[in-house]
Amino acid sequence: MRAFGQWRVWQRALASVAVLGALGLSVGCSCRTPSVARSSPRKVDAHVHAGPAAVPHLVRLMDAHGLDVAVNLSGGWLGAGLDESLAAAAATRGRVVVLANPPLGALRAGGPDAVTRMAAQLAEVKEKGAKGLKFFKSLGLGARWPDGTLVAVDDPSLDPLFERAGALGLPVAIHTADPVAFWDPVTPANERFDELSVHPDWSYAGKDVPSWTALYDAFLRRVARHPRTTFIGVHFGNAPEDPARVERALDAYPNLFVDTAARVPELGRHAPTLLRALLVKHPDRVLFGTDLGVGVEEFDLMLGSTGAERPTAADVERFFGATWRYFETTDVDFEHPTPIQGRWRISGLGLGRELLDRLYAANAVRVFALERTAPWGR
Repeated sequence: MRAFGQWRVWQRALASVAVLGALGLSVGCSCRTPSVARSSPRKVDAHVHAGPAAVPHLVRLMDAHGLDVAVNLSGGWLGAGLDESLAAAAATRGRVVVLANPPLGALRAGGPDAVTRMAAQLAEVKEKGAKGLKFFKSLGLGARWPDGTLVAVDDPSLDPLFERAGALGLPVAIHTADPVAFWDPVTPANERFDELSVHPDWSYAGKDVPSWTALYDAFLRRVARHPRTTFIGVHFGNAPEDPARVERALDAYPNLFVDTAARVPELGRHAPTLLRALLVKHPDRVLFGTDLGVGVEEFDLMLGSTGAERPTAADVERFFGATWRYFETTDVDFEHPTPIQGRWRISGLGLGRELLDRLYAANAVRVFALERTAPWGR
């Protein structure tokens, strides 16, 4: 998910929460068990973003593209949208579940005392129905302590929050850093030039922020420090440019999982044999995710990234179609789901049914404890 916060869709949705009023809920979602033929694998998208008012739109997209369940990583926090997010999700009868977002902005005023308060609130967060936590990339890049210093990903002052999450069985999804190319000068030689030209503020070149390597190393130290806490390194473990690095992390830390959100374009550049071998070695540790962002209006969408204009119906079809093609076929040299992320083509993995079942659904069902809430489990 782009931005130090929760992206414009969620911000607009929060602004309109009061309009939802009795959210009880004329949200208009289909709220039905999906009718996808069961010869197709079940699919849990472990990484989407939607404000409460956008949940009906999300469910329509799920119905259209064969997604059984979606995990909404933009749930908000107590007193800051979480109740509304959970109410909207509840109306879908298991189709949408929610992760809560610890308010890192509170650290600037509250310091370590704010961490203590957040940790104490986690039991209530879980009791209300959140399935885990999501930390945005502002951890390490934007959130600050009262003295103005950046809050490091592995800052020991945050330990109580991560420890308490583990004790409560709340998995923690964490976005650290960004594509490596975002630290390079924004010139035509930058492989992300198209994306950075539309969003120049996404570049870290020349900015007073930690290096990509420093952020990634801090992420691994955070995972290592809390062996009883389950971590999901989003965007393929925050290092899709280097699957061997991700594999080493998975080897070293049994509590680490990764998702594929917004990184099929990057993964598809690598030799399919390399990625297949990683999935065979760690079949239970990779979660399918798209980084689909959904607003209220039909084409108010983020398809892994955003361009200068809203996407079209053809863009939506390509986003999902190329994603399935990557995981399910051995096709070569085809257009990837999010062209603005780079001018290259990808080749498919051709995963067998057992691996697909784990990747698409079983791993997320286990990590987020969806056995009793998923539509097929009732």
